[in-house]
Amino acid sequence: MKPRSDKAGDYNLPVYHSRFPAHEPAMPPSPLTALSPLDGRYAAKVEALRPIFSEFGLMQRRVRVEVRWLLALAQENAIAEVGALSDTARQLLSTLADGFSLQDAERIKAIEATTNHDVKAVEYFIKEKIGDHPELAKAKEFVHFACTSEDINNLAYALMLRDARDGVLLPLLEKLVHTLRQMAHALAGQAMLSRTHGQTASPTTLGKEIANVIARLERQRRQIAAVELTGKINGAVGNYNAHVVAYPEVDWPTLSKRFVESLDLAWNPYTTQIEPHDCIAELCDAIRRSNTILIDYCRDVWGYISLGYFKQALKPGEVGSSTMPHKVNPIDFENAEGNFGVANALFAHFAEKLPISRWQRDLTDSTVLRAVGTAFGHTQIALESLLRGLAKLNANPERLAADLDANWEVLAEAVQTVMRRHGLPEPYEQLKALTRGQGITRESLRMFIESLALPADAKQRLLALTPATYTGLAAKLAGEA
Repeated sequence: MKPRSDKAGDYNLPVYHSRFPAHEPAMPPSPLTALSPLDGRYAAKVEALRPIFSEFGLMQRRVRVEVRWLLALAQENAIAEVGALSDTARQLLSTLADGFSLQDAERIKAIEATTNHDVKAVEYFIKEKIGDHPELAKAKEFVHFACTSEDINNLAYALMLRDARDGVLLPLLEKLVHTLRQMAHALAGQAMLSRTHGQTASPTTLGKEIANVIARLERQRRQIAAVELTGKINGAVGNYNAHVVAYPEVDWPTLSKRFVESLDLAWNPYTTQIEPHDCIAELCDAIRRSNTILIDYCRDVWGYISLGYFKQALKPGEVGSSTMPHKVNPIDFENAEGNFGVANALFAHFAEKLPISRWQRDLTDSTVLRAVGTAFGHTQIALESLLRGLAKLNANPERLAADLDANWEVLAEAVQTVMRRHGLPEPYEQLKALTRGQGITRESLRMFIESLALPADAKQRLLALTPATYTGLAAKLAGEA
């Protein structure tokens, strides 16, 4: 390090270079050296997704599709040269697919070092595994029969997305909805000052505000679950060209449909070389909408904590600020908001890019699809952070009550609406003159109500009203959420 030259205003500090020296040794793989936080700082939090979206997970599902295709050709008796396989042969193939191991994945990777083609490496791996079996050895050239790589990949990715959605994402969303529902019911009657446009407004209840989120979130959860994941297995450009020239007598569309549906996927009969990924775009958009709702909620809760409407439970040993010892920061909601944002940026790109492919196929989708798990990972981290934050919250009735009691002007809506009912002149204008931009006390509002020519029962109802009791059906609605 060379010191800076001595100039006016220069502190003569050493200059630090941002680049590692050329002789810097490669850093060993470790959570501390990981490029992505999902494999570093957050690695333990996304363990459920690792068997699904890792390269191992993709290989596993490719093997499953290849094996199931060979079994389908035998089961359908479509290919005489494959024939009806014995139970022993079927069991071997099933074990190969269901018992896929890390060692198997490493072998595929080793083969890929020669082929420089990941799907072809899977094909060669399967052939290698069945080559010594007398019955299957005869059928090994029907592994990957009439398939393009995308026949395998589109189905493998659809299986990955289904497993992640059904096994990780939806259960987390259901857990979150359950937690929010418990909160909504417990806080159904806890009055709270609303703040439309950031200004004091007609009161609501904490429970009702949470119920609003539940209703929005449940709608999106249903839409996420309803996305139909599609697949195809129809050859190089979607026309069964090779299939028909080899076996013109086979009803290939019917066989293809039965095969795709046997994987619990929906069959797409019209494709180019690739399945067009419209279903992936639909799923990404649905998850993005759910995440957006939760970003909105995180920001609201952050604001309520700032106002003192919620207190946060203290965690022993936790530090809120490196310099301000008093701080208890809403870090879980901030973490959730940030991770939802990262996930949504990726989901937006997937939804916009994946349905677009030049002519019958280009390769731009291949590298993009490999990042889908990253968006799911950030979504999982966000959901778990949000759940963790909610578990720390406790309502602060004293602060809520004080805020309500300091803002009697919010009853202006109630008074002018009752005045309208009973035909009093210019009710809105009278209340506007009384309240807009002015601090209204309980006594000044009482004096105004007393001066009105209202029926006794209507006047008494208004006089008995307080900001804390002016919540309409909020408690009922929250209790029914």
